[in-house]
Amino acid sequence: MKIFNTLTRTKEEFVPLHEGEVRMYVCGPTVYNFIHIGNARPMIVFDTVRRYFEYKGYKVNYVSNFTDVDDKIIKKANEEGVDSDTISKRYIEECKKDMEGMNVRPATTHPLATEEIGGMIKMIQTLIDKGHAYVAKDGTVYFRVSSDPGYGKLSHKNMDEMMSGLRELKVTGEDMKEDPNDFVLWKPKKEGEPYWESPWCEGRPGWHIECSVMSKHYLGDTIDIHAGGEDLVFPHHENEIAQSECANGEPFARYWMHNAFLNIDNVKMSKSLGNFRTVREISEQYDLQVLRLFMLSAQYRSPLNFSADMMEMAKTSLERIRTAAENQDNALKTAAEGPMTQEELANASEVKSYVEKFETAMDDDFNTADAVSAVFELVRFSNSTVKPESTKEYVTLVRDTFRKLCDVLGIIVEKKEEVLDSEIEEMIAARQAARKAKDFAKADQIRADLLAKGIILEDTREGVKWKRA
Repeated sequence: MKIFNTLTRTKEEFVPLHEGEVRMYVCGPTVYNFIHIGNARPMIVFDTVRRYFEYKGYKVNYVSNFTDVDDKIIKKANEEGVDSDTISKRYIEECKKDMEGMNVRPATTHPLATEEIGGMIKMIQTLIDKGHAYVAKDGTVYFRVSSDPGYGKLSHKNMDEMMSGLRELKVTGEDMKEDPNDFVLWKPKKEGEPYWESPWCEGRPGWHIECSVMSKHYLGDTIDIHAGGEDLVFPHHENEIAQSECANGEPFARYWMHNAFLNIDNVKMSKSLGNFRTVREISEQYDLQVLRLFMLSAQYRSPLNFSADMMEMAKTSLERIRTAAENQDNALKTAAEGPMTQEELANASEVKSYVEKFETAMDDDFNTADAVSAVFELVRFSNSTVKPESTKEYVTLVRDTFRKLCDVLGIIVEKKEEVLDSEIEEMIAARQAARKAKDFAKADQIRADLLAKGIILEDTREGVKWKRA
């Protein structure tokens, strides 16, 4: 199995630190709103990487954090007149709903930044003691970039590029830095912000220190894989390496994986451009399995363009997968007992060749585009060779193989249950009653239940309208 390592910019043979185990950390979202489809790409991609490792027999310790203290969370809390904890808890739960819709499995551990403050203070003190960090007169703690001779090895940036990238990260006390490239480990509190006690001042951690501490806590000083979107290479991941290696005296991560950007209609997604799309909005138009299949239609390091046409193609592709699975189930009901025929034995060998194509693709830096192609070759082969009169042994072989490969990709092959119009109307009435009683949690749950059944609700001036996805 080969992985493209951002650190070395080459494909390298994957060799785990511990035989049969993979320790993997993936940077999670900052929870101040519904996750957007840019967040969805690394979630889906690295969930698939995890699934493939498990398919190959590895035990995977998969850690993905929620950043639950951040300027954006505080701003949202102030706008709503609530505390930041209320905002972060709300959107963690909403994120989990979207993850479930995309069939992204929960991580082994989902640590919260606010629950790891003690570890952050300890690591920062270690960095100060070793001369890698210093305290400014207002209590801000900075990492001393010049103390780390390896700084810049992940992003391969020169110092001018680094300074340009850091200009947007200026905070209180910027003028007290020893060097413009130094970055914040701890910052003083501001009015209306959450804060914690520390040896330096009442305040809160910088963003970068969070992941270093959570990775160390749950995975150890050195891990196999650290992953995230390519926008995190600099400064976030570069700073993580500096903090972790200077504090721990050990290499941080052996392999660094980064997925490419997602564009909307060939334009970078941006709120200011009005092309910002949340996963929740997509779920009102499509089964989120469609979004997952779309995301896997390209190799993770390739830029991906989101468009209505591409989603419709993915929707059609998902229907083909589910129809093939349904045909297999139907054939199993009428399949004959007894051993495979000679023709089926030959076909069984062909089935194995599609598995080999799938594994070859995934072993080559998790090329899901080619892996998906292998699955569709198996769809065509299944449709042409699985018949009502086939033997049970052959149908079972095709069916189990097909489902196993789809499961690696996180694709749910079962079609959604058919819902009668009368059932829909009853659920809508129950939702309206819940809204009238101001039980919005129940109303949202009913809406989600209907969506899971493929029913999309639209609240209009004329009342609630519904349609099938």
